[in-house]
Amino acid sequence: MKHYDLIVVGAGIVGLAHAYTAASRGKSVLVLERDAACLGASIRNFGFVTITGQRAGDHWQRAMRSRQIWAEIAPQAGIDVMHQGLWLTARRPAAAAVAEAFMRTDMAEGCELLTPAQAGARHPALRTEGLQSVLYSPHELRVESRTAIPLLAQWLQQALGVDFRFGEAVQQVATPRVSTSRGLYHAERVVVCNNADLGGLFAGEWAPHQVQLCQLQMLRVRPQAGFHLAGSVMGDLSMVRYEGYSALPEAAALRAELQRDEADSLAHGIHLIAVQSADGSLVVGDSHHYGSAPPPFASQAVDQLMLRHLREALRLEGEQVVEHWVGTYPVSPDAPCLVKAPDAATRVVAVTSGSGASTAFGLAESVWNSW
Repeated sequence: MKHYDLIVVGAGIVGLAHAYTAASRGKSVLVLERDAACLGASIRNFGFVTITGQRAGDHWQRAMRSRQIWAEIAPQAGIDVMHQGLWLTARRPAAAAVAEAFMRTDMAEGCELLTPAQAGARHPALRTEGLQSVLYSPHELRVESRTAIPLLAQWLQQALGVDFRFGEAVQQVATPRVSTSRGLYHAERVVVCNNADLGGLFAGEWAPHQVQLCQLQMLRVRPQAGFHLAGSVMGDLSMVRYEGYSALPEAAALRAELQRDEADSLAHGIHLIAVQSADGSLVVGDSHHYGSAPPPFASQAVDQLMLRHLREALRLEGEQVVEHWVGTYPVSPDAPCLVKAPDAATRVVAVTSGSGASTAFGLAESVWNSW
């Protein structure tokens, strides 16, 4: 039986990031995935590598490092970067005040605060009437999650020699031994990246951190022919969700206004993100509902709220919804990511903020370097 330097449990973006980190350092790696293909949170999200607005400090640094790695490996793996940059529109004066406060932080390096006229000239798809300002960031990347994750796994296998076993559920981890539904494997180290499965491996590690599940609704929308996004788009509601903005003192006044004006959207955890795919369609979201077992049923009322925000933000004409789906990921009030060490050779890792695509590579580096 082959012995590995590292076994990774889980083939989502967090698991693949750990596999890349080890394999790029010349280590032998095996990835075990219970499903026949990656079907979870990693392929259901925006593929939006979000930098601006991440929690200040280590998490923002992880995002910046992850963005750098994405930019390096995407062309090698045949992963297309659909577009770059973020356009954060500020419709309310209170939102403009948050954007101005953000521009005074260290995280604003490279960003610009534009007038509506300047933003409209550079990004004609934006509906700039009534805006106060637009925060532009050049840092963000957008990949197509549905294809990027399989392509990344394929590249890790072909270029870096990572072994994969799909359709093989891990039943026990007792490093150096890992038992699965099909066999027994050995490795010097094991990283469990199973999306903080609340009833699965190492479930007890999550209990002190109040980990629960967040379910989100998303849409694919077909805009009019020729419609083009110059980058990802967000709005006022994003400034009270992303901690890089919401932790600023100026966000309190915006939150109060939104409670008055957008109570329904806040109740459903809605904030607008719009990105574009290679076929011209838009991936649009999203909502956030929490619990230990959120029901897997999408709400038309939530879809309609998200579509209203989309129409207010972009110059769309007769757009058509062509897909609906839900995604689920773990969340914790304690931290945007959690790393546990059941023993010296085992790590249990979860991104608990919905920012796996944005921070996984930087997180994996920090985990590896801590060993």
